[in-house]
Amino acid sequence: MTDIWSKEKRSEVMGRIRGGDTKPERIVRSLLHAMGYRFTVKGPRNRGLPGKPDIVLPRYQTVVFVHGCFWHRHRGCRYAYTPKSRVEWWEEKFASNVARDKKAATGLRKLGWKIVTIWECELKTEAKQRQVERRLKAALPVTGSARVAEKPGTYRTRRRRT
Repeated sequence: MTDIWSKEKRSEVMGRIRGGDTKPERIVRSLLHAMGYRFTVKGPRNRGLPGKPDIVLPRYQTVVFVHGCFWHRHRGCRYAYTPKSRVEWWEEKFASNVARDKKAATGLRKLGWKIVTIWECELKTEAKQRQVERRLKAALPVTGSARVAEKPGTYRTRRRRT
């Protein structure tokens, strides 16, 4: 089978794919916000950190990585399969991703940051999201400003009197 795109065209198309602001990241941000935590996401203030963490809680010296099971090779996860074609290329790609993750974690720990890694499969159901919420509560200090959330992203708020 012949390739319909040149290497340059494929590189251009793949270069347009962005990895930020994914649904799993938005779910975790919503959980953190509902718990009362304030954080920063990928941006100029976080560029100096190794590994470009998805969520940074500077006040608590904690970073959160939201990893896709496929790309970051979540052990034992059904979503971390290896494609059947070009197996050697994929194995090399996955190995470099895992090595880069370990290097980033080591660099962050040396700088004194705590690391929380949340896997995409842990956010598939509401029950699993509650488990993630408990893990986040265990990893972060308690805040007094938490709002009550019905579900991630929905809040009970007071109505303003006019």
